[in-house]
Amino acid sequence: MLPVHRTMKNGQRDFYSDDKYDKIHNNSNHKFLKKKVLASVGILSIFIIYYIFQNKLDKSTPTQPDNLDFSPVTPPPFVPTAIIPDENDYEKADDDFEQEQLEQYHIDDSLKLESDSFLFTQYPPPSSLEPDDSLTASRQTQIIDAFRHAWKGYTKDAFGKDEYQPLTHTGRNWAPGGLGLMMIDSLDTMLLMNLTTEYNEAREWIATKLNFNKEQEVNVFETTIRILGGLLSAYHLSNNDRLYLKKAVDLGDRLLYAFDTDSGIPYSDITLSSGIPRRYGPSSTAEATTIQLEFKYLSHLTGNMKYWNAAEKVMDHMNKLVNDPNSGALDGLVPIYIDAIDGNFASREIRLGSRGDSYYEYLLKQYLQTDKSEIKYRERYDRAMDGIKKHLIQYTYPNHYTYIAELMDSRNPSNKYPKMDHLVCFMGGSFVLGVTEGSSIHELDPLDAKDSEDFRLGQEITRTCYEMYKMTATGLASELVYLNDKEQSGPNEPDMEIRYQDAHNLLRPETLESLFLLYRMTGEEQYREWGWNIFESFEKYTKLEDGGYAALKDVMTVPPPKDNRMDTFFLAETLKYLYLLFSPDDIIPLESYVFNTEAHPLPVFTPIL
Repeated sequence: MLPVHRTMKNGQRDFYSDDKYDKIHNNSNHKFLKKKVLASVGILSIFIIYYIFQNKLDKSTPTQPDNLDFSPVTPPPFVPTAIIPDENDYEKADDDFEQEQLEQYHIDDSLKLESDSFLFTQYPPPSSLEPDDSLTASRQTQIIDAFRHAWKGYTKDAFGKDEYQPLTHTGRNWAPGGLGLMMIDSLDTMLLMNLTTEYNEAREWIATKLNFNKEQEVNVFETTIRILGGLLSAYHLSNNDRLYLKKAVDLGDRLLYAFDTDSGIPYSDITLSSGIPRRYGPSSTAEATTIQLEFKYLSHLTGNMKYWNAAEKVMDHMNKLVNDPNSGALDGLVPIYIDAIDGNFASREIRLGSRGDSYYEYLLKQYLQTDKSEIKYRERYDRAMDGIKKHLIQYTYPNHYTYIAELMDSRNPSNKYPKMDHLVCFMGGSFVLGVTEGSSIHELDPLDAKDSEDFRLGQEITRTCYEMYKMTATGLASELVYLNDKEQSGPNEPDMEIRYQDAHNLLRPETLESLFLLYRMTGEEQYREWGWNIFESFEKYTKLEDGGYAALKDVMTVPPPKDNRMDTFFLAETLKYLYLLFSPDDIIPLESYVFNTEAHPLPVFTPIL
């Protein structure tokens, strides 16, 4: 759903967290060059002698290659109770130990779900990948073609790179050699679209090139939702290909070092090879509270509670803050910054856009992920939604569009700021998901007053978000809008304003996410039509002739100036939600799966109590 906004070092306006992975190398220090050269020669000599000796051994004693087509794995039962992990639990296991752990598990062959026609496995299996009617099938095919076109540009210009810069036909990495960001973020989309060639290309790179032992500082949240979440989803959808689980365990163990704080709130960034955290500056509240689905599912798969415990400790601490009248929280709403050292909120600003959004998303989804067994998360979600309705829901003038405002200071909730990020547009789908819990609205009993209000708000917020697209010259939404909150506005005055510095479009998914969810839960065709209109605008204004798509710098100008970026979430989220919007409802059924905030579907499971 993100990258989140971050403040630039030069004090200028926000940029995005993926930019901070640029490394500035200082090559000016030659003081010890001679010593380094001599040391390097010595090390190289030792390496040559070792290689010659090892090569002789290899010729006399053949070794077996690592078998990547492992048998599927089933998790042993575990008790999901919060246990403070022993210090030793945070030690990184080496590859041999991880392999021994994984080999303990097995799965009954009767539980395998295979199909000659489907690249992916899900439970329950879908009856077909194609829609029944020709129009919807044609649109689905065009969306698949769009993914192929995006992948074509990436593989031609930047294959193996973490990020793609399509205008200059280049890419860049978060760490030397790459962390597989674009590859892993795209895996489950390829699986769901049945793209065998593209999937095999990505899997081969992951099997032969991916290595997380990098001396590189990474953002824990981004790495969790994109890479760990992508690996876990691919593991499930690939019929439990153990390559992905092995990589997920390795990465999860490295990320656990971020949670080694007295408060339990994780540091925002750590170095992958050493686990050394960045010990200064607050974490975003959304970042600290949007790793739970991934870490809990990793515990479910491995039977090792250390991931679950780390994630749960964060939520336990958050609940204490929510119930503390002096913490800065307000009726279930939480400020957007939190200090990992002392565990206190580091601001009083409340918003559901960047730095706040997915905290609320994951309250509901933690309840759904564990088959509605953890009632406490449903209760916390309901309290937060009540807080949103009490303090943040507002209406524009003159057309009374529903929007979610911001609070600059939780001590003064009457002072609302009429700005809404495009990131907030996930809330339309989230409100309705909270009502139906994945079922069709037509299968439910008549809604009570609270559910009726939430259902209405979900529809209205989604309508407002679609209006953010309709109001522009390109038919594509800006990064955020300012809402007209003046009651005396005339009938011809605009409800929303786009300021020049916010007029860019990053190919974001949030509105399409809500359109997909509302279509699934209501069956109303208007949501497909709105989604198709957005897709056609992507095709018209962001598609590049030789492959790839490019973000836009100004959605109010035609032709719009393009930006040199195609973020991974375009493949992981935007095109996936579009594909599912025009696919049969039994592909990733909402009652059996939850999507992490990067649109990686994870199966619902029942913890054994």
